[in-house]
Amino acid sequence: MPSPRDVPVTLGGQLRRHLRTFVVGAVFLLVFNGLRAAIDLALKRGVDDLHEGRFADTSRVGLVLVVMTLAAVVVRVRSRVLLFNGGRDVEYELRGALLAKLHTLGPSFFRKMSVGEVMSRTTNDLAQVRLLFGFGALNVVNTTLAYVSAMSVMLTLSVKLTLWSLSVFPPLILLTRAFSKRMFLSTRETQDALGAMSDRVQTNLAGVRVVRSFALEQNEERSFEAVSRDYLEKSLRIARIRGSMFPVMGMLATLGTFVVFLFGGRLLVRGEISPGDFVAFLSALGRLAWPTMALGFMLAIVQRGRASFERLAEVFAAVPEVVSGDAPAPAEVRGALAVRGLSFKHGDRTILDDVSFEVPAGRSLAIVGRTGAGKTTLASLLPRLLPLPRGMVYLDGVDVCDLPLATVRRAIGYAQQDAFLFSTTVGRNVGFPLDDPDAPDAIDKERHALEEAFVLEEVARFDGGLDTIVGERGVQLSGGQRQRIALARALLREPPILVLDDPLSAVDAKTEAAILEAIERQQRDRTVLLITHRVAAAARCDRIVVLDEGRVVERGTHAELAAGGGLYSRFAKEQAVASELEDIATHEVDELPPPSAPGPPPGRPGNPAEGCT
Repeated sequence: MPSPRDVPVTLGGQLRRHLRTFVVGAVFLLVFNGLRAAIDLALKRGVDDLHEGRFADTSRVGLVLVVMTLAAVVVRVRSRVLLFNGGRDVEYELRGALLAKLHTLGPSFFRKMSVGEVMSRTTNDLAQVRLLFGFGALNVVNTTLAYVSAMSVMLTLSVKLTLWSLSVFPPLILLTRAFSKRMFLSTRETQDALGAMSDRVQTNLAGVRVVRSFALEQNEERSFEAVSRDYLEKSLRIARIRGSMFPVMGMLATLGTFVVFLFGGRLLVRGEISPGDFVAFLSALGRLAWPTMALGFMLAIVQRGRASFERLAEVFAAVPEVVSGDAPAPAEVRGALAVRGLSFKHGDRTILDDVSFEVPAGRSLAIVGRTGAGKTTLASLLPRLLPLPRGMVYLDGVDVCDLPLATVRRAIGYAQQDAFLFSTTVGRNVGFPLDDPDAPDAIDKERHALEEAFVLEEVARFDGGLDTIVGERGVQLSGGQRQRIALARALLREPPILVLDDPLSAVDAKTEAAILEAIERQQRDRTVLLITHRVAAAARCDRIVVLDEGRVVERGTHAELAAGGGLYSRFAKEQAVASELEDIATHEVDELPPPSAPGPPPGRPGNPAEGCT
């Protein structure tokens, strides 16, 4: 299979790539239409023989007709298989290329194009492109060859009758052009409406708990009704266009047959054509009936395919914000990390301003700051998940913008606060970074990572253990379990640099301390960058940097900063007081006597079991 990045993303490029398949399919259609022309001429011979009483010749002609009909069926089947397979191949390759392209695009693209819109393009639009290259190509080629074949037979039999039968074509061409323009515009609008509706469905499903908690189901249903109604109206507009196309095309085809009967009958009576000529002419004209009536259907497929391909082209034309470097990948990454004068803006808002620090290989650094200080943005810039200016982040002394993206991201294990889990098993989530998750030692690696993240015992208590399905985005797990499983995934590959973006915010301080202690014990030569709001966790690191409004306001060891009277010292005092209050509250709860069995609620006589269900 070709690399998705080598797949052409234009209509012409796809046609050239699969030219052999389409040419062979067209050749089979050429043979098929040639056989149909031969059948028409054989039919003329048979009718004339029958009219003149040559019954022996009629039998031979009948046998030839049977053989040619069977051959035509075989050739026709082969042509359809080839062209339909060509459409499937185009769909398959474009789907892979589309996913590869989406992997290169950054947050700004997905801010402009919602997930629901992307899903609509990767499913519905791709299906329309498949129809364009499969069924559409089949009908375009077959209609063209059918007209050439039938017209050749008709001109051979009677030029005068052929000219009369062509009288319906000028209005047919004008109607085709009119319908084509309306169909393309309406199709594009309908596809956009489908994308909006898909986005609304995806958003509602993702936020169904929020909707329920605010009892806003009816509001959301009304909102969905609006976009659904818009899609319905645009779809009905296409249905009206298609509904008028087919009867009009069919009427013109029938009108052509009427013209042949009217004027061909006169020619037959005058003896200018034979009965065989007349029957063969009707047979050839009859072969044009379906292609003529199908012009509207074929036109709809082509226009829908064109509109869908344009929507896919918008994705392929998007420019990646992060481009891989072309410097040779180092044989070994030691893990020395340096940030020099890093600034980053989102629109007109400055997120980071002249941030600098260094972390020697095998050492640890904590980043501490208020919410909104720019900590998560900083963490996302290190593995180049966001567009990073050149000359600001160095890995082992090399600008990360010069290194291949795969090298940078494999060197940095990134555990995020918003832990994302795939809708599969615990084991598959943890083993996601493995090249071969089915390797014999994969389970041992997964268990080791889970143990390091202090969640192996809890996973072992699940009914399915490592094979437990976590549900949509890990919905079956608690917040702390999701975070620790995501942390285990980052630890699995044993990267030389570990970036922890407050990945344990959903667990209690004691559990976090135990996990960090375990990571320290197994740190070996691993460089650790810990982003946390807990001073107790930051105190474990060799050095600490304090961010405030995107700038470095303090740096030093825990002891130096705690005694410095600055922002870090204030954090330490506030958290120390909060910890003492929590210990007092816990101690008081422990000393309370056990509660007695509750009686019926006051003012509620009757059945004590009665209550809210």
